[in-house]
Amino acid sequence: MLYNWDEINRELGSPLKVREAVSNGEIYKVRRGLYSDKLSVSPFGIVAVKYPNAIITMDTAFFIHGLTDVIPDKIYLATKRNATRITDNDVIQVFLSDRIFEHGKIQIDYDGVAINVYDRERMLVEAMRNSKSIPFDYYKEIIESYRRISGELDCQKVEEYIAVFKRNQYLTNIFQREVL
Repeated sequence: MLYNWDEINRELGSPLKVREAVSNGEIYKVRRGLYSDKLSVSPFGIVAVKYPNAIITMDTAFFIHGLTDVIPDKIYLATKRNATRITDNDVIQVFLSDRIFEHGKIQIDYDGVAINVYDRERMLVEAMRNSKSIPFDYYKEIIESYRRISGELDCQKVEEYIAVFKRNQYLTNIFQREVL
């Protein structure tokens, strides 16, 4: 489990007890202001706790959902357009309008940490929307993965997400041609 400073301080009772727990090996200081009861913590969990209002998207979400085996170099986070700029070197921030930000947001348990990530259906729409900027081989790998799980996808959800975006007829054509 990951804790921020306020949570661990509240749980243990004082900053002195936090320092004692760290020195005794009862908890581990993962980063400044972040503590864990496990020695090894997923970078996705760290980012999720550090930026609780952001949603994991793009390459990171494709990896989390098992649609690719390519481990992303950076963590992609979607934030609202008016959000504060993230200066973390390990994060690529994607600004989204309020009208599309929440669609497809789910919370899953990843390595013992609750993280916000877009569901597989929303990520399919994101792959189609960004098909021109994703390397061709990588895009094909993701689409192949979606073809394998097409029976598990909620097509109605995909169509609802497509309707939210501009160029929805274009996205519908890609969905029917490449996935179904």
